[in-house]
Amino acid sequence: MMNSVLSLDDRLRQYAFSLTHNQEDAEDLVQDTYLKVLQNTDRFAEATNLKAWVYTIMRNTFINGYRRKQRSKVVTDESDDNVSFTSTTTVSSDAADLPLYVSEITTAISSMKDNQRDAFEMYVDGFKYHEIADKLQISIGTVKSRIFFARQKLMSNLTGYSVAQLPLTA
Repeated sequence: MMNSVLSLDDRLRQYAFSLTHNQEDAEDLVQDTYLKVLQNTDRFAEATNLKAWVYTIMRNTFINGYRRKQRSKVVTDESDDNVSFTSTTTVSSDAADLPLYVSEITTAISSMKDNQRDAFEMYVDGFKYHEIADKLQISIGTVKSRIFFARQKLMSNLTGYSVAQLPLTA
């Protein structure tokens, strides 16, 4: 099977470059894909499309890596120490105004109905829909609806902000 995967090498490298737009990142993606193919050969069903399976692994590896990078930004101090800080929030030029934004957002959230606010705050805190449903003893559909309407209310109450300015995860 690995010989068949290696025969796809040129096309995999082209596909990786089309995803990353960077030669080094593309090489890393190809290597990660090969590693995952080797680790998961037992999951490949014979008589299915090997090429599609490998391409799917590459695409999912790329997407997961992109999401991981978005969640964790690295800020480097250019002093003699070259200290790196990992931040989960985006640094913006409006950082001095952040307490004002948070205050207004907190006020908008606290003005919501209790049932919407509870579900929304749990969601922002990282709870999954099913966990919120279990905790509040409501259906998952109701949880999704409450979160949707809470977002709609926030967007209508905070019209002066662009979406990029709203530090909802802060």
